[in-house]
Amino acid sequence: MSRRQPVLPMSTYTLLGALEIGLIFSLVALGVYISFRLLRFPDLTVDGSFPLGGAVAATLIASGTDPFTATIAATAAGAFAGLITGWLNVRLKIMDLLASILMMIALYSINLRIMGKPNVPLIMEPTVFNILQPEVLADYVFRPLLLIFVVLAVKLLLDGFFATQTGLAIRATGSNARMARSQGVNTGLAVLAGMALSNALVGLAGALFAQTQGGADISMGVGTIVIGLAAVIVGESLLPSRKLYLATLAVILGAIVYRFFIALALNSDFIGLQAQDLNLVTALLVTVALVLPRLRQRSIGKKGG
Repeated sequence: MSRRQPVLPMSTYTLLGALEIGLIFSLVALGVYISFRLLRFPDLTVDGSFPLGGAVAATLIASGTDPFTATIAATAAGAFAGLITGWLNVRLKIMDLLASILMMIALYSINLRIMGKPNVPLIMEPTVFNILQPEVLADYVFRPLLLIFVVLAVKLLLDGFFATQTGLAIRATGSNARMARSQGVNTGLAVLAGMALSNALVGLAGALFAQTQGGADISMGVGTIVIGLAAVIVGESLLPSRKLYLATLAVILGAIVYRFFIALALNSDFIGLQAQDLNLVTALLVTVALVLPRLRQRSIGKKGG
């Protein structure tokens, strides 16, 4: 029997839903931050590895696999996709952007092969959320709480990893590959490791997204890279810092703030926006986030003058 849930005001559901989606996409944003900011690798694989994670998790769960095992497998699948993108660039010398586009295109067919159809529903299947959910908490409250724990755990692990020798090698490769090679860093291996880690986070996000939304769909990855970049840009505008632990926190906050703004815009009767205006709202938010730092610098310059 399904649990009887108390009725909440629509605004509360909207805020909790925005927080939930924002937390999931903060994992995407962390992955995008690793590729775009740390590695300086323009990676469009994200649009394919996000639905890949959802497809692998949903297909395995629907076939009777334990949801935790399915989520781990989805994360590994995302890592493998990122590894192939890096391999195309490092070993075959294909331009980074083109390598990611090739992988993104290939993943569309691969995801269809994995699912065997355009979508795989999980409405009646167990997920990591309803397995762990205690009786005293409603699902719309428990899901954000669990996601907060997952995101904070991932953030702390990333902060620790990038302070290790391997993590520092990845950061050095992105900052100045020639200098890194002169210091004995295997930059090719660093790119492969960074791309695998980046898309592993995206695959994990796709798996969690499929389990919260009740299934995986072939089109669920459309625009994922734009959302990830928007979260990174918004986060860096809110909390500009060169310290890694603050940068990862900024990315997480950026994803959450971005989803809150989207929810506010699409649920505002005064503005009158609808679901089909999502891309327009995203473009406007990213534009504002890009312009604000320049306006801030100009105002500081005028005060200093």
